[in-house]
Amino acid sequence: MPASDPVIRLDKVEKRFGKLEVLRGIDLAVPDSTTIALIGPSGSGKSTLVRCINHLERIQGGAIHVGDTTITADGLERGGRRLSAGDIARYRAGIGMVFQSFNLFPHLTVLGNIIEAPTGVLGWSKAESTDKAMALLRKVNLAEKAPDYPATLSGGQQQRVAIVRALIMDPRIMLFDEPTSALDPELTGEVLRVIRDLAIGGRTAIIVTHELRFAREVASHVVFMDGGLIVEQGAPDQVLGSPREERTRSFVGRVAH
Repeated sequence: MPASDPVIRLDKVEKRFGKLEVLRGIDLAVPDSTTIALIGPSGSGKSTLVRCINHLERIQGGAIHVGDTTITADGLERGGRRLSAGDIARYRAGIGMVFQSFNLFPHLTVLGNIIEAPTGVLGWSKAESTDKAMALLRKVNLAEKAPDYPATLSGGQQQRVAIVRALIMDPRIMLFDEPTSALDPELTGEVLRVIRDLAIGGRTAIIVTHELRFAREVASHVVFMDGGLIVEQGAPDQVLGSPREERTRSFVGRVAH
């Protein structure tokens, strides 16, 4: 990985759901402008890890450092000060999150979904938000869908709208939680193209994915997780091409075929 100060650093992070240990002391450093691909079997803790970075799940142990903000079991703090609910909303606004199930608001139009956060959290005017939203929609070939409701869109179109909704906030960090797993195979390619060409765009990114070919193409670092632990990590050619650990070899061999 590039030898620069990490934008995201996880130190001994622990997460449990009841008695189930989902993250078991995770250490991970993510330098600026690095794209990390998180791979591994279902239930290995990948999705939980990215949700903890965005404070959508609370951790029970360790710490997550994102820029000058620290997340612990007690909440979020910056400069020794506990963050308020408004501060936490602004923290999340700097981290774009794209979910596998799109998570669009069904009662809002495409445009309404996209401008909800910049107007409500950042205080942008509706006109400014609309201009930026339409510019992004044109980049993903969905400008004509601005007045439509999510239910009328295909899964691939909904996911592209979800990506635009994250990008309008101009986040420094992008998190993707299995962004193509809910899509039909013929819709996957367009969404992956948008992620590669538009969403990453020099940002720091973490992508939870089962698309190993895509991981090899876009990631600068691949992390293989299993059982709440990082089993192996390194350059894509090493982890995906000649993994050192038998568990990694087994997983890559099964998924790649």
